[in-house]
Amino acid sequence: MSEKTIPGKAPTFLSYAFRPFFLLNGLFAIIVMLLWLMALHGAGPASLPADVLLWHGHEMLVGFAMAAIAGFVLTAVATWTDRPPLSGAPLGLLVAAWLTGRGAMLLGGLLPAWLVGLLDLVFPVLLFVLVGREIVGGGNRRNYPIIGITVLLALLDLVYHLGASQVLPGADRLAVYLLIHLVLLLITVIAGRIVPNFSANWLRAHGHTRLPINSTPIDLATIVLTLLTGVSASVAPTSVITGVLAFAAAFMHGLRLSRWRGLATTKEPLLFALHVAYLWLPVGYVLTAFSVFGWLFPATAALHALTMGGVGSMILAVTTRVALAHTGRPLHAARMTVIAYGVFTVAVFIRVLGPLFAGGSLAMIDLSALGWIVTFAIFSWVYWPVLTGPRVD
Repeated sequence: MSEKTIPGKAPTFLSYAFRPFFLLNGLFAIIVMLLWLMALHGAGPASLPADVLLWHGHEMLVGFAMAAIAGFVLTAVATWTDRPPLSGAPLGLLVAAWLTGRGAMLLGGLLPAWLVGLLDLVFPVLLFVLVGREIVGGGNRRNYPIIGITVLLALLDLVYHLGASQVLPGADRLAVYLLIHLVLLLITVIAGRIVPNFSANWLRAHGHTRLPINSTPIDLATIVLTLLTGVSASVAPTSVITGVLAFAAAFMHGLRLSRWRGLATTKEPLLFALHVAYLWLPVGYVLTAFSVFGWLFPATAALHALTMGGVGSMILAVTTRVALAHTGRPLHAARMTVIAYGVFTVAVFIRVLGPLFAGGSLAMIDLSALGWIVTFAIFSWVYWPVLTGPRVD
């Protein structure tokens, strides 16, 4: 995908959705993790909601993950539909809605719950409207499921706030888990398109004849099992059915990944990082099954393999590549970007293995969070000029 000529005079920073959302999200990732660490150590701002654990989960999803989704999907839609990209004032309005939601959630302990919910919901609802407008307007039927996922993101955010305001007690916790698995489902769909495609392009350019293999039956089976596992893990996390489904999902994700020729891409970290990120999905589902059957790993280890590993790593890998592709830069990872990949991978391992060390679990969380902060500090520093400046060509 490559950036098109933008009609009108939209500022560079608002010429494509990936620019503001990727950069602001990198900065947000640092801030939200610092606030979470402060809260864990009893020094968090008094303005945070009483249940900081659910606040943390919500902001990692509706704040962090959904901003990355907005930046990627609204950029990709322009390519999928051959329509002008969302830019200028409409894009600025969407960014403002996201920022307003983050501010409202930060003040959740001071503002009425209904007001927090109202302010936070503007962003996912507007995202659904804009994504739907572009896909339907472009007659792009193949991507109608993407519209459906954005609808569900908005609906689950509504359910979260109905729970937080005690209209539906307990619904906020369920909404967070369903949001996690909905984001994982979206990653499953999108990664199945871009990872083998990007890999095939690179392998061809470097003289390889063995290319990634796609299979519609395998893709469909993986998507269905991801969906079923997500629903089961959210409503019946200790059920044997959840464990069996998680093992099946892990197998299908692993089979799918094994056909994408990931080991042949190790010479280009920008590409190999996508394969490493996807690897956390089969690992996470295996650990989910282990946690159900009581085999060594607790549920929190499985959860963070899927969230910090699967979601966080994929967002990092995709944003670093997409930003270069759409600003006319060579698709090659800078040295500091490679360091960020390495730091983040180590941080995920520490977070996943942390619960096994009961005496030092908080210290492991601190160390993992530090790796997260360092990673996105590097990203923000390296990609600031990329995301704010004009195309180099």
